[in-house]
Amino acid sequence: MTQNNIIGVQFEEVGKIYYFDASRYPDLKVGDPVVVRTSRGLQLATISQVRIDVDDLDFNSFKSVERPASPRDLLQRKALSIQEEETKEQIRNYFNENNLSAVKVVSAEYSLDGNRLFVLINSESSINYNIKRVHQDIQKMLKDVQLELRQIGPRDAAKLIGGMGACGMETRCCSKFLTEFSSISIRMAKTQDISLTPSEITGMCGRLRCCLMYEYDQYVEAIKTLPKRKRKVQTPMGEGRVVQILPLRQSVIVDIPEIGPRQFTMEDLDRAEKIARGETVEPLPDEKPKHGGHISRPDDQDEA
Repeated sequence: MTQNNIIGVQFEEVGKIYYFDASRYPDLKVGDPVVVRTSRGLQLATISQVRIDVDDLDFNSFKSVERPASPRDLLQRKALSIQEEETKEQIRNYFNENNLSAVKVVSAEYSLDGNRLFVLINSESSINYNIKRVHQDIQKMLKDVQLELRQIGPRDAAKLIGGMGACGMETRCCSKFLTEFSSISIRMAKTQDISLTPSEITGMCGRLRCCLMYEYDQYVEAIKTLPKRKRKVQTPMGEGRVVQILPLRQSVIVDIPEIGPRQFTMEDLDRAEKIARGETVEPLPDEKPKHGGHISRPDDQDEA
């Protein structure tokens, strides 16, 4: 059966998008609240996309939307939010009383019918505890609900907690616009010639910053056309050795004997190479700036 109205919904303001079949409710619009059934039971979600082309998705089986959210559903969600704060405080007290203060309650969320409770916790890697035992103890405290307890990593915890970013932004990228986490590696920092000092590349979560991937692909493509470090190249001022590459400028810094480090574009190097081979090149326009701006970088000279 062809799905007529596949919609995308989010359970958090900046969260992953999930897809449901809303063919029974063709008048739903972006921003409308709906009730859907998930692995956590009935949940309230907000529509972020409507009438999605199924061919653009990686799957073709969708659960149906239960119903558009009613005023009663919205009031129920507000009441549950108050109860969730009280429940988190109960669980925090349990951890403190059992010498598990290093275990943090990140969130507690009831299903819309109040029958299930989904709790996310995060802990320091140095602490050892029996999560099954903790689950049993908390379940005894909260007898009226079905409890699901899950431990999450520091990146997920930082996203949910929010707060200022390591760069000084008032809101962390993960809390502001990132709906999913990507794999980040130290190679991304090295490729972009970013300092490997931990404070420079580590986020508030203690993991490599998500922003290391923002321009990584552009750097990878730009580097392909540039000579590698320590390679000897011909410049308009003589032969030298590359001590630094500037990918986004399509330039390199070359250390020339008895002259020092100078910056050249790839056009400069290509032209100098042709001249060195004895090829005929067109004269430069008079208004073109002179080659090789002076660079004062003792670290580059040391690297050469």
